[in-house]
Amino acid sequence: MIELAAGDARLTVHPEDGGRLGRLVVAGTSLLQHHPSRGQMGWGSFPMAPWAGRVRDGRFRFDGLNYRLPINLAPHAIHGTTFMAEWEVLDAGLDHCELQVALDWPFGGTAHQHIHLHERGLNCLLTVYANALPMPAVIGWHPCFVKPISADLEFTQMYRRDLDHIAVPVLIDPVPHPWDDCFTGPLAPLRLHYPGLTLTVSSDCDHWVVFDELDDALCVEPQSGPPDAFNIGGAARLEPGDLLQRRMSFQWATEP
Repeated sequence: MIELAAGDARLTVHPEDGGRLGRLVVAGTSLLQHHPSRGQMGWGSFPMAPWAGRVRDGRFRFDGLNYRLPINLAPHAIHGTTFMAEWEVLDAGLDHCELQVALDWPFGGTAHQHIHLHERGLNCLLTVYANALPMPAVIGWHPCFVKPISADLEFTQMYRRDLDHIAVPVLIDPVPHPWDDCFTGPLAPLRLHYPGLTLTVSSDCDHWVVFDELDDALCVEPQSGPPDAFNIGGAARLEPGDLLQRRMSFQWATEP
């Protein structure tokens, strides 16, 4: 475990447990669910690579060949491989760290994280590199926040889901929550409101999955493509030597 500090913010990073952010406390307010007893998908903020969200039945086709991924949320493969892996620590300082891990799937490749905590926020940079083989890729993050008092989450469109809870390539007007859905086009900054603190979540990702069906947690997940992008479209194609890179930032403002 790595401990970072900046001003009145404290953050733990867990290379041994998926390279995830663990406990994030700002001015005494806990922002991330940080109990491993919630299961690998239910705590902290973990990077998702080389895919994000579900791949239907763990199957997809790429360059004329069929591939099968390990099933970890039956009957689907979900959230990539990196959140279950142990990451190598390349560098660690008082307020930053760099991590790296090999991608455990048929195409190889590597993933790299740079995490920087500062007094007013947190910056995360996630990069996936293709090595010897072409590969598809979708990357993102899965932050599991402590449930806020309220949240400003407004989008222009969302993906329709089928009976298997998988996104299909049809965009519709957003429906009322509860949500376990993928959205595009935030209408305003995405903000979570806690007693005495407002958290703004931003990213250069153009897809956002919101999961708000739990009483004590809210997941707001930026992704470079939709769930099941390997099948419905929206994944990047990386040739050997190419990279896919995205950023996620938290900014907080405290109130008297």
